Amino acid sequence: MSGTKSNNLGQGLKQRHVTMLSIAGVIGAGLFVGSGHAIAQAGPAVLLAYAAAGTLVVLVMRMLAEMAVASPDTGSFSIYADRAIGHWAGFTIGWLYWWFWVLVIPLEANAAAGILHAWFPGIAVWVFTLVITILLTLTNLFSVKNYGEFEFWFALVKVLAIIAFIVLGAAALFGLIPGSQVSGASHIYDTQGFLPNGMGAVVAAMLTTMFSFMGTEIVTIAAAESKDPGTQITKATNSVIWRIFLFYLVSIFMVVALVPWNDPRLAAVGSYQTVLDLIGIPNAKLIVDLVVLVAVTSCLNSALYTSSRMLYSLSKRGDAPSAAQRTSSAGTPYVAVWMSTAAAFVAVFANYVAPAAVFDFLLASSGAIALLVYLVIAVSQLRMRQKRVAAGEKIAFKMWLFPGLTYVVILFIIGVLTTMAIRPANQVEIFATGLLTILVVAAGLLVSRRRKALQPSAQTTAQSWTPER
Repeated sequence: MSGTKSNNLGQGLKQRHVTMLSIAGVIGAGLFVGSGHAIAQAGPAVLLAYAAAGTLVVLVMRMLAEMAVASPDTGSFSIYADRAIGHWAGFTIGWLYWWFWVLVIPLEANAAAGILHAWFPGIAVWVFTLVITILLTLTNLFSVKNYGEFEFWFALVKVLAIIAFIVLGAAALFGLIPGSQVSGASHIYDTQGFLPNGMGAVVAAMLTTMFSFMGTEIVTIAAAESKDPGTQITKATNSVIWRIFLFYLVSIFMVVALVPWNDPRLAAVGSYQTVLDLIGIPNAKLIVDLVVLVAVTSCLNSALYTSSRMLYSLSKRGDAPSAAQRTSSAGTPYVAVWMSTAAAFVAVFANYVAPAAVFDFLLASSGAIALLVYLVIAVSQLRMRQKRVAAGEKIAFKMWLFPGLTYVVILFIIGVLTTMAIRPANQVEIFATGLLTILVVAAGLLVSRRRKALQPSAQTTAQSWTPER
């Protein structure tokens, strides 16, 4: 594998791979387990929190797709930020995004290992963590087709699980399941009303739920390794509305309709398991554990893929070690895969040997990265559209109600970041992410200055819109 130094990615992702990735990429363990905490926080009004967060994701994906359809690239929004805002922006958001997914790798591996350890207590958690990470790293090393194939089946399991849950929930709502302890939708309003803890709790829940949607944008990165990326991105973006409506809003509606929001089991064991237990489904815990195991493994698989592709893109632009752009004969950036995995193992090592506060700070440093990514996408689309219109370019796929809706999204994201900054519960995340961002921006400016010093006569093209690039 190391005998070749080709720098071109393969195009091994099939249409069914990209389609299923776009459908289920947004589904993580947070939906199956973490949603219970959001419900306990906001009550039935958590539906408003999911609707607001989902709407933001739909609009951001629309803006991202406008740029990605015209110029598909595995660097996705990092490339567009480079061209629209400046090199420092592409450098910064690319490295922040890479850091986000590198931290996801050990977190998801540990979550999967925890489930397996409960089944096989004789094997230490760290052994499962190591084996899972190495196995998925190896599958990502050979070809992008392997990633697509694994993710296809992982995604299929998640989709079928949610559809089955919704069908069972609907049957319970109408009293069609014998022996069920729940029926009807009265819990939407009969336990201190629809908004039991006020709008403040809804805002707090929205901050929690917003980050569960992170990963929707992966399809624009993966589509660059398919044979018809523009069409794939268009299909994925057009379907994001019904995906969020079905998987999140409908399934969460089933939970808050069937279970009182203040039932302690929601936060203790998770929303899905609570509902299945009350309906009377045997082995509910085992079923949910299996689905969650698939979900976290899927997320780990995507984290390895996404972090390696972003590192590859940064390397191609001279913003990461040049070795990271080496690809195998199958078009896999194998050095970038190993480097991302190695960084994840360093994070795991830090968790064991460093004080708990150090690792907690590392985790907090990724807390607001999703919002920064969304903000950069919105600003990039705003500036890119203006440049493309001025150049007389025909725009095949457009953001709705431009520029008004783009400005609304930008102001909304700034408002959310401000809210996080003044809420004690989120201040550590804002501080840690802010500090990391300042360090990365400073590094980006130093790289730019060094590049200009080495090539004083070179004319920068970072801000030009070049679809052929």
